[in-house]
Amino acid sequence: MSEQSGYTISDQYATYFLTFTVVGWVDLFTRKACKDIIISSFDYCQKSKGLLVHAYVIMESHVHLIVTASKQSSGLSNIVRDMKKYTSNRLIEWIFHSGKESRRNWLKMVLTYHAKFNTNNSKYQIWQQYNKPKVCLFPKFTNQKIDYIHRNPVVAGIVDTPEDYVYSSARNYVNRSDFILDVHVIDFGVQEGFVIT
Repeated sequence: MSEQSGYTISDQYATYFLTFTVVGWVDLFTRKACKDIIISSFDYCQKSKGLLVHAYVIMESHVHLIVTASKQSSGLSNIVRDMKKYTSNRLIEWIFHSGKESRRNWLKMVLTYHAKFNTNNSKYQIWQQYNKPKVCLFPKFTNQKIDYIHRNPVVAGIVDTPEDYVYSSARNYVNRSDFILDVHVIDFGVQEGFVIT
């Protein structure tokens, strides 16, 4: 299996809950520029690769999201692989060449250390290898995951309400217009199943 402990994206066009975690749980996304790299990648993948982002949150050391690959795309595994590779390269470039990351020497040590254990990386590793995909087949499970995603910043004590946090899709789900990424909201108002808008 391609994923740890039995987790795998078995249906390339189903809807999945995924988690991308920085190696060593490093709090890379306390930096606005790093969060913006993720948002930019999500936006590009939606416009150019057939990715549908339904819900997301960017926390200090990890990203939770619910996504689907459109039938016209190359499949979710390929999109996720490309997205993680692209964001890794952009994040590494920012860490070492922007002149704005005060922890770059420490990060170099951490990212180099983790790369030693993964033959796919030549020098540095940003993301943990596994995404722990969970398929969203049922409305109850999917709704629980959306709520979990949006409540992450509240539970972490960053904000008082989910929609106060800029780097999540919570604002999209309460019909605010000041969101930073357009997402395909999942509508639970339908009697059976759910509808992606």
